[in-house]
Amino acid sequence: MAPGVHMPDPVCLIENIDEQLVVNQDALEILSAIQQPLVVVAIVGLYRTGKSYLMNKLAGTNQGFSVGSTVQSHTKGIWMWCVSPREAPDHTFVLLDTEGLGDVEKVDEAHDYKIFALALLLSSTFVYNTKYQIDQHAVDLLHNVTEVTNLLLARCSSDLAEGEDAANLESFFPELVWIVRDFYLQLEADGQLLTADEYLENSLRPKQDTGGGAHKFNLPRLCIQKFFPKKKCFLFDLPSHRELSQLKTLPDQELEPEFVQTVSEFCSYIFNHSKLKTLPGDIKVNGPCLESLVLTYVNAINSGNLPCMENSVLALAQIENTAAVQKAIAHYDEQMGQKAQLPTETLQELLDLHRAVEREAIAVFMKSSFKDVDQKFQKELETQLEAKQEGFCQQNLQASSERCAALLREIFGPLEEEVNQGVYSKPGGHCRYIQKIESLKNTYYQKPQKGIQAEETLQKYLMSKESVSDTILQSDLMLTAKEKELEEARVKAAAAQAEARRQEEIQRQHQLRMEEMERNHQNQLRQMEQDRINRLAQQQREQEQEQQRRMQEEAQRIRQMLEAQTARSHKGIRRFRKYTKYFK
Repeated sequence: MAPGVHMPDPVCLIENIDEQLVVNQDALEILSAIQQPLVVVAIVGLYRTGKSYLMNKLAGTNQGFSVGSTVQSHTKGIWMWCVSPREAPDHTFVLLDTEGLGDVEKVDEAHDYKIFALALLLSSTFVYNTKYQIDQHAVDLLHNVTEVTNLLLARCSSDLAEGEDAANLESFFPELVWIVRDFYLQLEADGQLLTADEYLENSLRPKQDTGGGAHKFNLPRLCIQKFFPKKKCFLFDLPSHRELSQLKTLPDQELEPEFVQTVSEFCSYIFNHSKLKTLPGDIKVNGPCLESLVLTYVNAINSGNLPCMENSVLALAQIENTAAVQKAIAHYDEQMGQKAQLPTETLQELLDLHRAVEREAIAVFMKSSFKDVDQKFQKELETQLEAKQEGFCQQNLQASSERCAALLREIFGPLEEEVNQGVYSKPGGHCRYIQKIESLKNTYYQKPQKGIQAEETLQKYLMSKESVSDTILQSDLMLTAKEKELEEARVKAAAAQAEARRQEEIQRQHQLRMEEMERNHQNQLRQMEQDRINRLAQQQREQEQEQQRRMQEEAQRIRQMLEAQTARSHKGIRRFRKYTKYFK
């Protein structure tokens, strides 16, 4: 199942209301949400032949599409079920179960052809469900529908023999899967056993006879073979010899093994061999594209004109390419809005950005476009992008002019205020005014993001102020010599006063230096006296320390003498005792 799409049950895609085809909007909303390419499997056949049963099997269930057991047709219109079977989880299958053909309750027999044609036009795998055998009636019915649809631009005419057209058929038209229900014949021809596919090929093989009867026999077969270059056949036995009114409720164990096996083979073939739905040019059809095809075909059929493929593709191309142009323009607007910082310093900078975003927009268009014949819509896109470029150039000019005007007001505003206050209405004022102008011009040039109107806007501003400059110049020249002399006198008086103040300051500084020198001299004298006192004190301490040392040395010498005398006295005493002991 495509992301975000969940269909627990089938829905009616195209309703049959009073023999008119009406598209169900709920079904279209489901299709519009499927962005991945689709495999579209449609089944068509006589009513009450078990079409819905097979489609339920493809959906992996016994219930879903309505399965009836009476003589009355159950399925009305075309029902749709989008599934992602576990046998092919990477694909979204759109299963289309159609209203049974040949219902006796129908008022308009042409309605059958409309349903049949729609199934052919919408499908990538077309399942033709018949009963008992492949007979002339089934062949004629299939052929008649191809005739009703004009064989999709006469694809079955004689020029289809060319290799290129045949290749286009194989790449675009649906594969035919012919089912024969309740088949009862022996698969044998000329004493040789046949496969189901060989049986189909034999049934569609034209006669070699060129008579009138052979032409009538061969025409539908040739048409079918060219309309469906790829074909497959499945032959179903009777499901069971029991009452089949409740076929959908019967377990496989109660059905004939051959029938169950064929159903399994049929489902496996559909899942593994069905191709994606494509349009000419190998355009893969997704949900929105299929939605557009449904609307195109139904509108054409209801208007009385069965659609040819070219008109359908052109209508689809108109819708898809218009949307692609809008998408590309939206991308261009978004990217330019984010990246264009107006004003740009140069026009080339804006043009380079436009070309880069233009390439992105064209890439967006090419990714979403569909069969843009003669590049009609791409040229329309390029025309719109060219207009967008011109619009951005005009916006760039306007933004630059506004930015520069604001800068000039900010930078030159104080100068204009000084002019109004008469700051430059004095001798030499014009020269200072011109110098100020040049300084402010440099300040203006250094400001960033002025854009391509920077110089032009500045020159226009300076030209508008030329009269002011002339007025200041005339005022400068009209000052009298006396006024100049007075000005010079004032300057000299000011200079004399400044010189007097300078001399006074020099004298004051000299006095301060003399006072400082005297203070330093007195400090030196005091320091010298203090140093002398400190030296005397140090000498006194050293003499006292020397006297104390000598006294300590004398005391030490006396102690040593006493100790020596004491030692000698002890020695004499010991000797006396020794002699005394001897005489005893």
